[in-house]
Amino acid sequence: MTERTKKILLIVGFIASVFGIALVLYLMFFRPPAPAPTVEEIEELYPEALPEALEAQVRELLEQEGIAVPEEIVLPEADTIARGGVTQTTELTTTAVYNTSISADGSSMNYYNSGDGRFYTIGEDGTVVALSDKQFPSVENVVWNKDSEKAVLEFPDGSNIVYDFSAEKQVTLPSHWEDFDFSPVQDEILAKSISLDPNNRYLVISSDDGSQVQSIQALGENADKVDVNWSPNDQVVAFADTANATSGGLNRSVIYPVGKNKENYKGLVVEGLNFDSLWSPDGRQLIYSVTGSYSNDKPLLWAVSATSATMGEDRRSLGLNTWVDKCTWASSSIAYCAVPIDLPDNAGLGRHLYENEPDALYKLDLSSGRSTLVAIPEEDTAMNDLFLTDDQSVLYFSNTYGQIEMMRLK
Repeated sequence: MTERTKKILLIVGFIASVFGIALVLYLMFFRPPAPAPTVEEIEELYPEALPEALEAQVRELLEQEGIAVPEEIVLPEADTIARGGVTQTTELTTTAVYNTSISADGSSMNYYNSGDGRFYTIGEDGTVVALSDKQFPSVENVVWNKDSEKAVLEFPDGSNIVYDFSAEKQVTLPSHWEDFDFSPVQDEILAKSISLDPNNRYLVISSDDGSQVQSIQALGENADKVDVNWSPNDQVVAFADTANATSGGLNRSVIYPVGKNKENYKGLVVEGLNFDSLWSPDGRQLIYSVTGSYSNDKPLLWAVSATSATMGEDRRSLGLNTWVDKCTWASSSIAYCAVPIDLPDNAGLGRHLYENEPDALYKLDLSSGRSTLVAIPEEDTAMNDLFLTDDQSVLYFSNTYGQIEMMRLK
């Protein structure tokens, strides 16, 4: 190799090293960072992911993949109408209200305002109208009739009245009556008549003015084990959890339907404790929630046939961990249920600890057994006291703070 060749190679090597060092310096200090993955890209990687809290879930997914987590994650804009993702809701009341019910027009909500002791109705546009000028201070509980035009009002001192909002009239009911329900077909009232003597405690039916009282079932010492729940087909008026022994271990119990005319219905075998139920609009099916070790002591929804001829048949789990009072029917086979997004084990044994857990909304199709995610509220909130408008376009619910909110489904 000549001296001239060596010099050329040295110069080429020097130039190459300069470019190499410059490239390294650029990559280390001057190259702009790669853009953070978008939510759409993450959703493409994880199409089935349901967020516990959407932003927290996105961060968790990034960390699992070893991707640097940006300080700010831009989430997709919430839908105005529920389409299975994050959905806008609208607060209709500024303070907590109580004892809500869909109104007679099928499109607005009735409620009780404890602040002024009056009843109101509110529509989806936020317009508030008083149902009556009459005040009812300190109402403890309200049970509405099927048209939401009459209600039983219970007070802390034990007094009870029926108030007719359309006629502006009231009647007084016996103070030893409690746990009321209205007939689904006519103006009758169901109640527990609780006297001091257990031998005189009965389940009774009367006219809505308290007259024509009929005793239909002795309660004795078991009044607290009987849940009034009048079926839409007027056959069953209550359920009794009075079995003396389990028939298959701690996770199984028998619930006895109480007939209006003292019919002897077959008992419902349920897999768990804390039975609570909701009739389908035609009275042919029942959905209920129970808690058992098989579900890690979380509440679990079930469905069962419940006519006089099919009572207890076709029992099946619906696979959703929630309480049945967080559900509402859209038709005889379709129900909507609020389901806690992150419900821990044992929650069914201490519900009061988890009442404010954020919920997502699911649609249940009992004819196919499928459940579908409908919406995740834009702001984390519990969803209680669900009601659908008659055209099923709007869902009303009470949020974590007791305010009425609405969500558009159509």
